[in-house]
Amino acid sequence: MFFNDRRQAGEKLADQLTPYRGRQPLILAVPRGGAAVAEPVWEALGGELDLIITRKIGAPYQPELAIGAVTGDGFVMLNEKIVSRLSVSGDYINKTAGEEQDEIRRRLRLYRGSRPLPVVDKRLVILVDDGVATGYTLLAALRSVQEKKPSRLVLAVPVGPPDTFTMLQSEADDMVYLEAPDHFAAVGQFYRKFDQVSDAEVSAILKRAWQEER
Repeated sequence: MFFNDRRQAGEKLADQLTPYRGRQPLILAVPRGGAAVAEPVWEALGGELDLIITRKIGAPYQPELAIGAVTGDGFVMLNEKIVSRLSVSGDYINKTAGEEQDEIRRRLRLYRGSRPLPVVDKRLVILVDDGVATGYTLLAALRSVQEKKPSRLVLAVPVGPPDTFTMLQSEADDMVYLEAPDHFAAVGQFYRKFDQVSDAEVSAILKRAWQEER
């Protein structure tokens, strides 16, 4: 399956999420691409649309190699095998995690302004992204949400590799996806249009949702 763009992918996801319509879900999008997928999901299901942001913690001298991930609320998840193999110090992890957390907060202020963070406790939460590859930062997002005790946590993504979906299966109460191809190189290969979503577009999506909350 090829998706024309993120909006079409979101519409197709929404078709699979109809059991949650009318249950006032909290839909948490992973920006930036996930916001464009989440908008039609919110339009179809109702509820509340907001964001969750995770950032990887890069290895010393190899910032592209993820040794862990952090969320804006300070939840840190480490790949202990890599941390041990590289002998990464606790001071480095704390410093880098703090820097990434500051960046998450900066982005949240950019997108959300001073709006209070949504309440997760005892709510149906649907976490949406435009696709998944290794799944590590998404794993951190799921565990961060689970710590806040939602009544039910659903992961909804259009496409990803089978092994990643297997890894994420136990992290949510329900998982909805459209394609799990064996030959997977990158999320973008399954979209005809996969332009970068801008910060302004993310802010506009949220503004529309907050003006029309129902």
